[in-house]
Amino acid sequence: MKAFVVNKYGPGGLRATEVPEPQVRARDVLVRVSATSVNPLDKMVRNGELKLLLKYKRPFVLGHDVAGIVTEVGADVREFKVGDEVYARPRDLRIGTFAEYIAIDQDDLALKPKSLTLQQAAAVPLVALAAWQALVDVAQVEPGQKVLIHAGAGGLGSTVVQLAKHLGAYVATTVNSYDVDRARELGADEVLDYTKSDFADLPSDFDVVLDSLGGSNLEKSLKILRPGGLAVSVVGPPDPTFADQVGQPLLRPVMAVLSRKVRKQARKLGVRYSFFFTRASGSQLRDLAALYDAGHLRPVVDEHTFQFDQAVEALAYVEHGKARGKVVITMDQESR
Repeated sequence: MKAFVVNKYGPGGLRATEVPEPQVRARDVLVRVSATSVNPLDKMVRNGELKLLLKYKRPFVLGHDVAGIVTEVGADVREFKVGDEVYARPRDLRIGTFAEYIAIDQDDLALKPKSLTLQQAAAVPLVALAAWQALVDVAQVEPGQKVLIHAGAGGLGSTVVQLAKHLGAYVATTVNSYDVDRARELGADEVLDYTKSDFADLPSDFDVVLDSLGGSNLEKSLKILRPGGLAVSVVGPPDPTFADQVGQPLLRPVMAVLSRKVRKQARKLGVRYSFFFTRASGSQLRDLAALYDAGHLRPVVDEHTFQFDQAVEALAYVEHGKARGKVVITMDQESR
């Protein structure tokens, strides 16, 4: 089958090639890929930024989002059947959605939202899981709390804004000038155009900040939290709990060193810091599908859609900051 594999780490490390069709284990579901989408995580994995923690054996197929049709099920699979339309964010070390087929553990898979096309559904899994896990599992956001979401019109931020509003929070977000109206349409109560104002001037009364930019942005985010507030970052630096999440507990001391500065700053300010990395969960995708079907969430997709043979270009498009929403890659049916 056709696939895009990481042959070597670095910007030029992704290439198209032929690889064997995946083997289907007892708990696996074989999915014919209808569409996938691009995430910043794809760039990080391609460049080897997480290679100490996620030990992929090269060459490996890239890609973390998928929507498609079930073509085969393993002997122990009971919840899915051939012909089902499904979506998933496959677990780490079993990614590979930039391909014609992928075998996915049944626990990572869910029926796609009925209200979404397969192309729309491909834009959803990773960002929807990230939003749910960051706001519900980590931050435990409650009605009435104040939440600041950076880059609230992007692929991740747009989903977090919607979910935070559904959870009953007061939502502020930072966006570029041309995304102010979009952020308001998504439900943000307060929209800051970062080209005209600095969010650091906001009152220090936020319960949660979701940071997707890192660096000085994260440092400033700590200062607008109320005492005991929480800054959740999806770009790092990783903290010791991340080593446990990816099954590398011996690297806890390394993660402690990497995040020592920001954790020290947080303690000094009387606030908390947590690094967050999305995990696969079919059960959460089922719950999220209900939210999409009920109209509480909607995918935000960039107007520029790429064909499967343009996967390298699609990744570059996202890397260069051109995307406004998730970038979807559709499979060319004639290539099968």
